[in-house]
Amino acid sequence: MTITTDVDLIEQNVSAICRAVLDDATETVLAMGFSADGVEELLGVLGDHDDPPTVRLLVTESVLKTVTSDFTVAGTAADLVTADVLSLRTTESRLDGPLLCTDDAIVSVVAADGQAAGLITRDEEFVATARSQYTERWEAADTFRLRTPPLDRVRETLDDEFGPDLRADFERMRTTLGEERGTSDVDEVVISLLAAARNEQLLYDISTWGENTGLASRATFSRKKATLEEHGLIDTEKVPIDVGRPRLRLLLGDERLRQADTDELVGVAQSMLSTTGS
Repeated sequence: MTITTDVDLIEQNVSAICRAVLDDATETVLAMGFSADGVEELLGVLGDHDDPPTVRLLVTESVLKTVTSDFTVAGTAADLVTADVLSLRTTESRLDGPLLCTDDAIVSVVAADGQAAGLITRDEEFVATARSQYTERWEAADTFRLRTPPLDRVRETLDDEFGPDLRADFERMRTTLGEERGTSDVDEVVISLLAAARNEQLLYDISTWGENTGLASRATFSRKKATLEEHGLIDTEKVPIDVGRPRLRLLLGDERLRQADTDELVGVAQSMLSTTGS
């Protein structure tokens, strides 16, 4: 059997390889064996694609856990899963790859010296055999369930519950958080609380929203609020209600936070938490 290959798919990065393959795909694409960085690049391409094909992603569980530890990446994956564009499965068995298997080609992705190459095999018999074997491996693998809510749901519910100003504040901080990897003291719950405090919303309302959306439990919001309050990032004031205990209105507790632009809030909050011994 003669294997027909193309070796001229040379791009600047793995994202460009994935984009070129997905642009040409007309059937479900099998993607397997990617590293955490590779999965993130693939998700980025899928998220930006106007009309993406369906992708079945098979990697090790440790890879997906690493990738989905980032809120924005996990939320993007959840968007794609909800839209029936992406399916996630894991295996602890050794995987070939990284590779992309389309209906008419097997593309092995190789990165070296700052570039990436897609080494393509188009022999019909070989592709059919490989695709059948990879499909069997996919079907035998374990489904990976995301615990992060879709970003679209987060945005829509924030807008519905609190209006565009709070949603915009949350989005700008979320973007900053994604750019500042390793900012462990500041997470999606913290930026939700900071956005609520910047807009003087009630703790009860933002924590109820977070629990209903699947972001975190009300107990988690309460614990994070206590930490932020302890370190001076947030103040509260009591708001009487007709029946029951007063509710707590969230306020920014430090002048540095009140004067900062929204884009700067993550950095200021991280600095305050670090210097106060969080």
